[in-house]
Amino acid sequence: MPFTLATWNINSVRLREGLVARLMREEGPDILCLQECKSPVEKIPFEQFQALGYTHMVARGQKGYNGVAILSKLPITDAGSDDFAGLGHARHVAARLENGVVIHNCYVPAGGDIPDRTENEKFGQKLDFLTHMRDRFHADRPERSILVGDLNIAPREDDVWSHKQLLKIVSHTPIEVEHLAQTQEAGRWVDITRQDIPQGLLYSWWSYRAADWDAADKGRRLDHIWATPDIASAGHGSRILRPCRGWDQPSDHVPVFATFDL
Repeated sequence: MPFTLATWNINSVRLREGLVARLMREEGPDILCLQECKSPVEKIPFEQFQALGYTHMVARGQKGYNGVAILSKLPITDAGSDDFAGLGHARHVAARLENGVVIHNCYVPAGGDIPDRTENEKFGQKLDFLTHMRDRFHADRPERSILVGDLNIAPREDDVWSHKQLLKIVSHTPIEVEHLAQTQEAGRWVDITRQDIPQGLLYSWWSYRAADWDAADKGRRLDHIWATPDIASAGHGSRILRPCRGWDQPSDHVPVFATFDL
């Protein structure tokens, strides 16, 4: 039975509860993975989402920061979470579908503004987080799994508005791209979005700092959907819902979608 999955850094699920509900009504993905919920689990507005058919949720949360949630129309069970790099942050949660497929929802640290771990502790935490993910996938290679989330790295030259100008900007530096590649290789993860859309500029994030984000169009593809090789061929229908960036009081990220025939 096919299912459609979406991933979205919502930048406060309570502040943008109405936007989540709008996406559920208008697009209706079977599974919606949210990052940066900025809420304890018990304060996520689950009742409204239940009323829209999302009767299942697994989540990890904390007050005011981070937080990840998987909302689903399909039955899911909690498959645990990892505290990558031992940061004590709510940045990963996993859920298992009835067919055995495991969905990992990840929120990789942004890394601050200075791409140097000796000058910027947050950048070091980002690299350590990815290293821990890499080592986890090496030690326990995933099967029948999907990994989604705000990975806070735009790996390809056509994942950013200007490769040359962003080479020294956090999210597109060579060391970050290499760490992400090592993490992807460790799990043999397939980038489903680029499997479906192999060429051309793709963005899922536009800064709040731009006076007119749409006209400037200085985007980055920070949000990803990956799958293990044993199910990657079942992934299709990838799309990025750019219009969401123009909704009232939007997140600076937009949802990324894929369908899996599993």
